[in-house]
Order: sequence, then structure tokens, then C-alpha cells
Amino acid sequence: MKSPILIVDDEPNVIASLKRTFIDAPYEIFSACSGAEGLKILQQQEMKVVISDERMPQMAGSEFLSFVKDQYPATVRITLTGHASLDAAMQAVNRGEIYRFLTKPWDEMELKLALRSAIEKYDLEEENRRLLSVVKRQALDLRMLERKYPTITKIERDDAGHLILPEISEEEFSEIVSLCEKEFS
Repeated sequence: MKSPILIVDDEPNVIASLKRTFIDAPYEIFSACSGAEGLKILQQQEMKVVISDERMPQMAGSEFLSFVKDQYPATVRITLTGHASLDAAMQAVNRGEIYRFLTKPWDEMELKLALRSAIEKYDLEEENRRLLSVVKRQALDLRMLERKYPTITKIERDDAGHLILPEISEEEFSEIVSLCEKEFS
């Protein structure tokens, strides 16, 4: 499955050049010539990474990336600019919480590695969010079982470290197994 990437730059030749840079990479590349156009694309398509120019008419890259951060916080943000001033870098970092700040002309290998790293970051954070959701659901399930069977989570061990489980009736055990089978099937 290709990772969706959005490139936002007011210069069509820069967009074309970036697309050529990533032509053999496993990315589905979307492009926009302005921040407003980029936001419209983001409303329709979830992106793993956004690469944005800093200096664009109507909306600066730092302003655009600030909107992206607020509306699509999981999307990893990269600034690519030909006008690398310390002020621009600080604005981009502070307003858009960017992942990387790269300059034009870019080093192709550095850009490819930055993008690959950004996608790995997105994928890891997405997996963390998924696992956190599973853990929260399991904790709720455990609380529900504890309410129904108050001693079920009380775990004791013998001197050898083996678990000592409280005595429960065959009927209670069957009911617990049935609940677990329904939950995990």
C-alpha cells in the first residue's frame, strides 16, 4: 500500500521535481499550489506527510502547517524552503510543530531519508494509537468482569511462583470462557 504524501508549493516546477525525486518510492503523491488548495485536499484524503514551501502568496507555509497541526495532528509536517532564515525556521517550528526543516536546493538523499523517517514516525504513532485503544478496551472489559466476578483479578502465587486461582464453580468458569470467546472471536 502506498503512503499518501502531500506536496504544497507555489512553484509547479518544484512540485514536478519533487515528484520525479520520489517516482520509484512507494508513495501516492498529491500536490497543491497553495495552502488553501492543500487544506481542501486534506479534507478529502488523509495524508501521512505534508511537505510545504515556506514562502507562498496568500498563506505562508508556517501558517498552513499550523492549520495542518490543528486539524490533522497525526500528519507529519516538513518545511522545504529556498529562503532559509532563522526567523522562518523558528516560525515554522513554533507554529506548525514541524518534523524537519529542509532548504532548497535540497539534497536528494537527505530528502528521501527525511521522508522515509517521517513515514516511519507516522506509522509508529498510528500503531501506538491503535494499541492504546486496544489496551483501553481491554481495561474496560476487565473492569466489567471484575464487577461481575469480584475476585477474578486477584492473583496470588505460591512459594514456587505458580498462580493460585480462587475456586470457582464449573458454571462460573464456563460463563467466563463463553464471554472471552465472544469478545475475541
